[in-house]
Amino acid sequence: MIIFGTRRTVQQLAMVLLTCGTCHRTAANALLKIVTKFTLFFVPLFPVRTRYAVQCTACGASGQIDKDRAEQMQASAPPAPSGFAGPAPGSGMPQPPYPGPSPYGGQSPYPGQQAYPGQAAYSGQPPYPGPQQYPGAR
Repeated sequence: MIIFGTRRTVQQLAMVLLTCGTCHRTAANALLKIVTKFTLFFVPLFPVRTRYAVQCTACGASGQIDKDRAEQMQASAPPAPSGFAGPAPGSGMPQPPYPGPSPYGGQSPYPGQQAYPGQAAYSGQPPYPGPQQYPGAR
């Protein structure tokens, strides 16, 4: 008995910013490479078909594109960071270690210390007196 078939693998090539044709929102879209391989005894041997697609991260709709368009989109996409060490440079988020002055005015935002100028120190108690009985409540 010979067992044969196909196996499909999906590889994400890049994330690109596009306007979705389904939800009409400008959102990140995953550029995908879908390869179908012939398998013999569950071992992938050779590719049978290669397709490219984009998938909207907002609504999940996907559409097939040709190889030339996929290569153009991949070339124009920003490079993926190697490993994750925090937010991407130029994303508007502070980079570790935090550059410039602290947003807390040099003081710790933790309980017992003043976080912002003019703000009272945190006492560890809730800002309200506790559970209250409302008129008419039983």
